[in-house]
Amino acid sequence: MVQSTFKRFVEVGRVVLVNDGPSAGNLAVIVEIIDHNRALIDGPTTSVPRQAFPYRNLILTPYTLASLPRGAGNGAVKKAFEKAGVLEKWQSSGWAKKLAARQQRKNASDFDRFQIQLAKKSRRDDVRKAYIKEKKASA
Repeated sequence: MVQSTFKRFVEVGRVVLVNDGPSAGNLAVIVEIIDHNRALIDGPTTSVPRQAFPYRNLILTPYTLASLPRGAGNGAVKKAFEKAGVLEKWQSSGWAKKLAARQQRKNASDFDRFQIQLAKKSRRDDVRKAYIKEKKASA
């Protein structure tokens, strides 16, 4: 039998990232699979209401809640979500940090961008001066 390298399956208990609608950017859990196009999701700790959601608007994450039964209620999902520490794992992941940095850059004002430009210029100048100093010391 051939082993597949694909690991992120649509399954009950799979933690997903919502990428469309008012809950975009929040985590939710697949509670029930409705059909080939939609799943019932719930995010009690991330303010995602229990709703049917199309797969094309969900991104599967590597996290699962293994002990979650099909059609679990809001309380059971919340308890399993907190017990597994999914939110902490997510916030410490590189993926979440990259999304947060992208959001921070998106929300930056013109003055913030100007301050970043000045900081980069100052850093570049410091690096150049240190390089020249090292070059003179070794010569």
